[in-house]
Amino acid sequence: MATISQLDHEFARYAATEAGKLLLDIRDSYHNLNSPNADLGTYGDTQSHRLLVKLILEQFPDDLILSEEGEDDPSRLDKDRVWIIDPLDGTREYCIKGRSDWAVHVALSDTGDPTVGAVALPCFGTTLSTLNPPQPPPSSGSIRIVSSRTRAVPVAEFLSKELNGELLRMGSAGVKAMAVIAGDADIYVHAGGQYEWDNCAPAAVALASGLHASRLDGTPLRYNQRDLYVPDLLICRKELVDPVLTLLS
Repeated sequence: MATISQLDHEFARYAATEAGKLLLDIRDSYHNLNSPNADLGTYGDTQSHRLLVKLILEQFPDDLILSEEGEDDPSRLDKDRVWIIDPLDGTREYCIKGRSDWAVHVALSDTGDPTVGAVALPCFGTTLSTLNPPQPPPSSGSIRIVSSRTRAVPVAEFLSKELNGELLRMGSAGVKAMAVIAGDADIYVHAGGQYEWDNCAPAAVALASGLHASRLDGTPLRYNQRDLYVPDLLICRKELVDPVLTLLS
């Protein structure tokens, strides 16, 4: 097992925050110039990736990096410490002027466990992380289920019906997971596939904040795997775990 220190948690929050600031600057400039949205998304993703890789390698030269925007290095499978990053989660939302539901994910997998993580929400000027993780407020009573903004998620619709809940739609996976931590939602459920960089940092922060995070069958989430595909995800308040897993079984 890798050695995890306070520095790892501090660094994850710092790196995600700095990448978020860069993305805000890029978006402001591009919108002022009326640049095409496709160019904005590609450029923002690339520049955020380059910054995060630079910061990680300067601080942790012996660690490996798995990034949505980088080439996969198979030697990561032999490493305990692997940084898993999504330089811009919610690229579609980032490219729409005025939308705030996009994020930056920075996580450190410790022998497969989502131990360290930070999710920057640049438009809100905040970064939630495993450094002093936030604690969710008490439940409001009504159940709110958050899912994809752009496509139907049948499992979310099923849970909403069975639990008599309200269905909310947002962009970035990080934004959806942080909504549960903030108390703006109670359940984040996804099926149909993500990749490790989509949910490693959100899962790390959720777990550190006292929430439940797993696959839809309740099995633990594992990272730095040979197959990077993550078919499904559940993040929810602890008191909802049993009802949700029973419904999904």
